[in-house]
Amino acid sequence: METRRLLPSLAAGLAVMFFQAGCRPALAQNHSDAVLSGQVSSSEEGRMEGVAVSAKRTGSTVTVSVFSDREGRYSFPADRLEPGQYQLAIRAVGYDLDGLNTATVAAGATATADLKLKKTKKLYSQLTNAEWLASMRGTDDQKAPLLNCNGCHTYERIARSTHNADEWAQVVYRMNGYAPVSQPIKPQLVMDPERARNPEQYRKFAEYLTTVNLSTAAQWDYPLKTFKRPSGRATHVVITEYELPRPTIMPHDVLVDEQGMVWYSDFGEMFVSKFDPKTLQLTEYPLKELKPGYPVGILDLEQDKNGTLWFDMMFQGGLGNLDPKTGDIKYYPLAAEYNDKGVQLNFLGLNHDVDNKVWTKNVGNQNVYRVDIATGKWEEFQPLKVLAAEGRHSIYQVVSDSHNNLWMAEFTDGHIGRLDAKTGEAKWWKVPTPNARARRLRMDDQDRLWFTEYRGNKLAMFDTRTEKFTEWPLPVKWYGPYREALDRNGDLWAGTENADRVIRIDTKTGQEIEYLMPKETNMRNVFVDNSTTAVTVWIGSNHDHALAKVEPLD
Repeated sequence: METRRLLPSLAAGLAVMFFQAGCRPALAQNHSDAVLSGQVSSSEEGRMEGVAVSAKRTGSTVTVSVFSDREGRYSFPADRLEPGQYQLAIRAVGYDLDGLNTATVAAGATATADLKLKKTKKLYSQLTNAEWLASMRGTDDQKAPLLNCNGCHTYERIARSTHNADEWAQVVYRMNGYAPVSQPIKPQLVMDPERARNPEQYRKFAEYLTTVNLSTAAQWDYPLKTFKRPSGRATHVVITEYELPRPTIMPHDVLVDEQGMVWYSDFGEMFVSKFDPKTLQLTEYPLKELKPGYPVGILDLEQDKNGTLWFDMMFQGGLGNLDPKTGDIKYYPLAAEYNDKGVQLNFLGLNHDVDNKVWTKNVGNQNVYRVDIATGKWEEFQPLKVLAAEGRHSIYQVVSDSHNNLWMAEFTDGHIGRLDAKTGEAKWWKVPTPNARARRLRMDDQDRLWFTEYRGNKLAMFDTRTEKFTEWPLPVKWYGPYREALDRNGDLWAGTENADRVIRIDTKTGQEIEYLMPKETNMRNVFVDNSTTAVTVWIGSNHDHALAKVEPLD
């Protein structure tokens, strides 16, 4: 075990940045005193409902967005925009802003900016990944491998390509050699050459890709499908985006502490970071590279019962924790006998108050590991052996219950599994939906396991005491729900990796609301802040180096 202390006085050890405080949203949600309002319309539709209207003050790093109502009216409350010159933008699939794109906000007055929209000439550039999947020809099984591509880039890149099957086989092979912490501006190769296998193994997928790209024609021979714009309650929301200082920052898991500080794991760099939404101050805690030369970036960020922040270190082959009060960072490198070039440690089982042990899993060999945080001793488990007769399987997230038993999401098909903390025995339950691809997990204080079905397109709960599943289907296919969270009112929230929508489901009635993000996000984790007057939701915009706060108005 290694300990490192970060002191604020050491500039080399702690990066602190202040954003220009252009817009500082307050908690008030009174729309009667709008400081900027107007009407959105087009010649095709007249007054348009569900158009995202975004305002960003000149020189600011904060963008505030609202939505037009059924009459096409939008309004920004006075407590959301400070006086100044604002750049305006819209999101309405199929349309571009025509003409006016600025507004001046003055103290004590209401500015008016009516927005005219025109049909876009580049519809392909506006589609979400889910809309691309809905548009592309092919069966669900043919499209399913694309669900592994969207973490690094959009499907537009694939659809607009001109590769033939031979070229695609090489491209897919090359892409599988990149770590999932990659992005187009910062590719990172894995150190294990066996990870990518060989080009011919991707031949069938490569042949399918030639049927959906531009390898044989100048335009697609299938119609581009779009989803409906928000309406009704889905327009009753304010979304605030906070731009982060570097395009290589990828905020992955986000959580809010008791002081209102927003913490996030950086999927592309070695930082745990803290953001103050009131002052716009960003504090980055740099992490040590345990394996220099290996891909960098972290994924899971969780808080234990003591308030300590824990994180995985992925390709760096270790776990770590950070004391938010002192800045102390402790490292737990994986034991040398397990720490080979294929190691990728993801996720944490954190009820270590039971037995002083923390769980994780290795993507490289799909085994599970447990470390005694007092002695640094590691143990290895192979829970997938129980499923070996059924074919190849993989584990996505792991979490622990109140007894520190480990619970696992099986991702290739769809199982929920338990690894007994005392006996090491593994047991699996098959998710009712075929090809569900169980992904991220949360364990509540009743030992109910909440999880998403990434391919099954559902939110779900497994009661570990009764061994019963409950599922809530999403109404539109291919959304790709990533992680869910239950709020104090019994509403279930989830981010969608493919659709740029935050999902809200009433678990009692099944009623669903979808809040459209103002721009492409590739959102992963959602964090529900139950401490605010109305529940708010935080997400990381993984593709747009930003944090976002979603504030429903009802």
